[in-house]
Amino acid sequence: MSKKDLFGDDVQGDTRGDKRGDTHDGTGGGTRDDFARMLEASMGDRAGKRARTGDVFQGEILSIGKEEAFVSTGTAIDGALPVRELWDENKQLKYKVGDVIDVKVVRAREGEILLKRAGSLAAAEGMDNLEDAFDMELPLEGRVLEAVKGGFRVQIQGQKAFCPISQIDARFVQDPAPYVGQKFEFIITQFEERGRNVVVSRRKLLDLQRAENEGEFLNRHKPGDLMSGEVTRIEKYGAFVRLDSGLEGLVPISELAWGRVNDPAEIVHIGQKVQTALVRANEDDGGRLKISLSLKQAGGEGDPWLTVPEKFPLGAIAEGKIERKESYGLFVNLAPGITGLMPRSKWRDVVDGQQYDNKRKGENVIVQVDEIDLESKRLTLIPPEERLDMGWRQHHAAAAPGKGLGTFGDLLKGFKPQKK
Repeated sequence: MSKKDLFGDDVQGDTRGDKRGDTHDGTGGGTRDDFARMLEASMGDRAGKRARTGDVFQGEILSIGKEEAFVSTGTAIDGALPVRELWDENKQLKYKVGDVIDVKVVRAREGEILLKRAGSLAAAEGMDNLEDAFDMELPLEGRVLEAVKGGFRVQIQGQKAFCPISQIDARFVQDPAPYVGQKFEFIITQFEERGRNVVVSRRKLLDLQRAENEGEFLNRHKPGDLMSGEVTRIEKYGAFVRLDSGLEGLVPISELAWGRVNDPAEIVHIGQKVQTALVRANEDDGGRLKISLSLKQAGGEGDPWLTVPEKFPLGAIAEGKIERKESYGLFVNLAPGITGLMPRSKWRDVVDGQQYDNKRKGENVIVQVDEIDLESKRLTLIPPEERLDMGWRQHHAAAAPGKGLGTFGDLLKGFKPQKK
């Protein structure tokens, strides 16, 4: 006997169920396990897919109601589309169930996908006016006409709107010029006086997209993952990188290179494409995702300090370059990422120790490894031993018994007091 399941597939079996006592789902036939298998089979590849804000694709109209139509999205969740977007100029439906249309994801939250017609004019096709977009929080494309006091004049579907400068981008904007003439999508945040007073925001839309991207980022990535991006901003404390996902992370100055970095601009420049490694990603007190990245850990060569015991063991003599000169000593770079300190006190006993006082940054110098602290990544350097002043040993040998001045008693033996 054959029957149809919820998805129209033929299911073979007795509608009275299995006599072996399996738990039934109450639908009149088949077990819960059977139903789960059928559901999984019907979903196919859709179960693992997700819709993201901004996605544009073709979807099939599945149903049309009074207020909403539902369109296939290729995911486990069908998208809701306002019926108005299926009207013609006479407010009559010009599409039917089964038609395939171009749509764009406006909002994708857990269990909900809101769609609009794709295209510059399709977003509002059939809508009475901007008030519909305001009520439904639908993004509309607009063009920035000019910068005015406190913000921008924006044209949306033939009407003028105002966008505060704080709402034109997700970050602080100091120079409005680059935004003039650009086209962006905006959300209407204020609609008054029958459209004569319209306020829009691009930042609100960017914040919604960022929240969705952050949630997906946390689910997909873990510390150590490699990801590419572009340097967007350089500060004294590090460089900001916009990742391919659209999110922005910070590479602290200590993570730009294994060696000491005085200025991030020495390592990277704005617009540079870089490969980074994720150090950590967590939310701050305000719920905003903070992403910490590393350039040096993405290089693949590893921590150079792990090679110190082999390359620069205790007593090893090496040539290095003076990286920095301080009042208390010289910082000498022995290899990329490996720098040691030769304290000033260490060359006081050197025969020609004055030469170290005259050394300058960038000059080469011969040093010897005196102490190694791998945990703190510190090397203490000294001048090579053969250059130390060994004169004190000669004085010690001259004072030995039977040689030189002899003992204090020997000195007294030869002492004769003078007569007055």
